[in-house]
Amino acid sequence: MCTLGRSLAAAFARGGAVSELPLILVKEDEYLLQADIEKELTDAGFGTEIVSSGEEALTLLMGSIKQPSALVTDVKLAGRLTGWEVAKRIREKDPSFPIIYVTAYHQDWPAHGVPKSIVIPKPFAPAQLVTAISNLLNAGTSPTT
Repeated sequence: MCTLGRSLAAAFARGGAVSELPLILVKEDEYLLQADIEKELTDAGFGTEIVSSGEEALTLLMGSIKQPSALVTDVKLAGRLTGWEVAKRIREKDPSFPIIYVTAYHQDWPAHGVPKSIVIPKPFAPAQLVTAISNLLNAGTSPTT
């Protein structure tokens, strides 16, 4: 069992609540993809908070309304801010915050992505996302493409 699985099992054994699950902030404006990502992450033992715009994500994160463990973000979204810009602002506050980009614009990642982040090209298999999040949370932020 992976470290994440062991920590979740330990939380439930202690009578822990869902609030002890690692919370993943998902910024995606395609509603069908939002639902798919939420289901996959929930099935994998993560809590989720889904938002549709960069502004919503920054309000949630910067206002300390919630304490997510990682950000999964599309790049092109509704609103003024791109996923690239949101990630840069989050990293100004927390330089080691785990970030995973899911995007059809993956070729732009070297120029616009924050260091020590992961990019997953769309379309992607759900297992890729779960593996990327688990890797970032278990081993710190290790860059991959």
